[in-house]
Amino acid sequence: MLRRQDVGHRVVVRRIVGSRGGRTLFSDSLGELVALSETELTIATAAGTVRVPLDEVHRAKRVPPTRRPTAADMIASELAANEAWPAPIQESQGGWLLRAAGGWTGRANSALPIGDPDRPLPAAVDAVEAWYRAHGLPPRMNVPLPLAAPVNAELDARGWETAPLVLFQTAQVAAILEAAPERHDLPAVRRRERISDAWLAVTAARKGTPPPVARQILTAVPETAFLEVYGDDGTPVAITRATVTGNGEWLGISLLDVLPEHRRRGLGSHLVRAAAQWGQEVGARRAFLQVEEQNTAAVALYGRLGFGTHHTYLTRTAAS
Repeated sequence: MLRRQDVGHRVVVRRIVGSRGGRTLFSDSLGELVALSETELTIATAAGTVRVPLDEVHRAKRVPPTRRPTAADMIASELAANEAWPAPIQESQGGWLLRAAGGWTGRANSALPIGDPDRPLPAAVDAVEAWYRAHGLPPRMNVPLPLAAPVNAELDARGWETAPLVLFQTAQVAAILEAAPERHDLPAVRRRERISDAWLAVTAARKGTPPPVARQILTAVPETAFLEVYGDDGTPVAITRATVTGNGEWLGISLLDVLPEHRRRGLGSHLVRAAAQWGQEVGARRAFLQVEEQNTAAVALYGRLGFGTHHTYLTRTAAS
């Protein structure tokens, strides 16, 4: 049977799904074990997230990993992502990063446990809890898997809550441009170096009016482009933000949004291609984005553009 230390690793689970003619029927699931509770286990498979009650598990074991990024590459990509979404307050706890931004977005208000925290793991988590409470925020961590699987197991033991699994996806910039041919039948993408109120208004339609700290985070990266597609009324109907970080290596794509009445026209792909074109112009070779695994429409879009899952992470929050 699987144990908490198996979280973050590749596993195979044989599940009892019924019986026929006196014979027990089974179903197998192969993927990454992302959560294990007293009643069920959760696996991220190629077909999506699978939750299996423990009383239906016939057999389960860890299996050798497929080709995975090295720990160094995972750390480099996570640091590039942190640079692309920079919390105004950041402190180091050994190799861990503690980040705060007044509560706006989980990424900017969570610890990033990569590297050695310079103290035993339980003491490191205690220090994270104290730091966030001192800043008036709930203790929270973004836990990359499998890199920080021991941290995830410690948070399980403490009863921290778990948000939906997030896929950290990557692609070669050149591959994006090959996968998304230029569209001349769509409005041109406008690229700006400065954020506009009209650009923010598209984000506000889904996420609510952003606080002042949002503008600070969104504009803090020196290499940033705000991309827009305009509708017939002269206002943006689709947007995204692109950054280049990680010593110029990584193009980051975030806040891709298309107003509901303008979806299914290819505007999302249109914007990602424009972001990749800009990234290539300024020297980026690899691209990344972060998307919830349960957002199947977005995952499918990014898959068509050449993105694949580099690693995953869970956002964990201390129980109130």
